[in-house]
Parts: sequence; C-alpha cells; structure tokens
Amino acid sequence: MRQASNDMKEEDTPEKAEKRWFRSVGLRSLTALVAIPVVLAVIWLGGWWAFVVAALITLLAVYELHEMMRREGYHPLIAVSLALALLFMVAAMLPQQRLPLLEIGISLTLLISFPVLFFRKRLEGTMIDWSLTIAIAFYLGWPMALMLVLRGYSMGWSNGLWWLLTLFLSVWGFDSGAFFAGHFWGRHKLAPTISPGKTWEGVFGGLVVSIAAALVLTTLPALAHWPAPLNVPWYLAIVLGILMGATAVTGDLAESLIKRQTHVKDSGQFFPGHGGVLDRIDSLLFAVLILFVFAQLIGKI
Repeated sequence: MRQASNDMKEEDTPEKAEKRWFRSVGLRSLTALVAIPVVLAVIWLGGWWAFVVAALITLLAVYELHEMMRREGYHPLIAVSLALALLFMVAAMLPQQRLPLLEIGISLTLLISFPVLFFRKRLEGTMIDWSLTIAIAFYLGWPMALMLVLRGYSMGWSNGLWWLLTLFLSVWGFDSGAFFAGHFWGRHKLAPTISPGKTWEGVFGGLVVSIAAALVLTTLPALAHWPAPLNVPWYLAIVLGILMGATAVTGDLAESLIKRQTHVKDSGQFFPGHGGVLDRIDSLLFAVLILFVFAQLIGKI
C-alpha cells in the first residue's frame, strides 16, 4: 500500500503534470493544423458544400449527445432530433421556402414525436426523453443553421465569408488565449462546480485575443480595400469581440454542464487531443447566436 502511495505521489509531481500538459498541447496543435485548413476551405466554398459539411458535423454531434444521454438511462428519439436539426439547416439554404418549411417541420415534429412514445412499455422518464429530443435539435441544429445563413450562398469573397471568419477566428482565438492564460496565470476559479479547470484569468486572456480578432476581421478589410469589407466601426468591433468571448465561454460551460450531468470527460474521441465533435463546436454554438444578432442589428447580412 505504501509503495502504491509513493507511486501515486511520483506520478502527480508538478514536473510530470507539466510534461503531460506539453504533450497535450502538441497533440492539440497537430490536430488543429489538419482541421483548420479544412474548415477554412469549407468557409470559402460556402453554399451547399458548407451545408454538407455542417450536416455531417451535426450528425456526429447528435450521435454523441444521444450516447451521453443513453449512458444515464435517457433515450431521446435520435431520428427525430436529427431530422429537426437538418430541417433548420435546409430552411437556412432555401430562403424563399424558409418560413413554410419551419412551420410544417416543427408541426410534424410535435405530431410525430408524441405518438412514438405512446407505444413504450415503460413510461418512466418519457417526458424527459421527449424534452431531450426537442432540446438536442435546437441546441445543435439552430446555431448550425444560423452559420449557413450568415455565410450565404455564393463562393468566395462576400460579407458572409468575413462573418464566418470572424466567428471562427474569434472563438478559436478566445479558446487558445484562455487555454494558455489559464495555465500560466490562472488562480481564481470561474465555475468550479461545472468546470474546475477554467479561471477568470483564462477568460480575460481569451477576451484579449477575441477582441483583437474581431477588430482585425471587421475593420481591417475596409482599410486594406479588400473585397466585401464589413466596415464595422472600431468601437462596435470591440463590443463584438467582448460578446464573442463571453458567449464562447458560456457555450463551453454549457457543454461542461452536460458532461458533468452525464459523467463523461469528453463527448467523444473524434479529434485526438481535443475530444469529440461537440467538444470542438460547443463555443461556436453560442457565439454564432450573438454574431447573427449583431450582424442583423447593423444591417450587414
């Protein structure tokens, strides 16, 4: 027993923990080097190319959430969740038919999801499963649909391209800034009961990067006379950067709450060193909501 205790102490020394952290950074960086160019290429292509990739990501994320819920004894209707999520995304691609698609699709979801549950032998937890079925679709499908609306339907330079670049680079910048600032300077816990590793110092470090990214991507294109500049005033760009960072950490904490409730460390293992698909898009799901509202308010969609 004493030997096991000594081994545990040796394993948990600060030096070994630091080595594990640097190995984790290396693996995360390698995954990012592969994934980022793919994401940027999809953003550039836009249109139905973006839809196909977004639909695949949504499919994987819905499956991950379903498996997380199943571990806890919940059984949401995965087919209904996926169908409603994809409906939101199809409606995003068809602006002329958007309203009737949403009206018919949501109505059919209500009409179909309840009767399916009528035939269960055990009714315990049925309403929780139904609620999760609808919640999963809105949690994943609605933000992904807004990304498609923001991007638009034309390939190449456009306001939509710049908006999605702002979304991804601001959120990625926030995540990276928070990751490193939290590791080196983090002292004060942000939400210890949900995500013990996150600190206020990390949030402030991430905000610096997200503000910088928002400033560069929404004001620099106009100054450099690049195609389709957003031409956002610098003071609004700063506000946007703050909001993007705040909603990014909110999205991250929201998924941490889900993982805490379902007793898993990662939503999956799709990205080595990064976890599952949901682990990679959690911040984007909330950040795109505020970006869409911001773009609407300043009339740049």
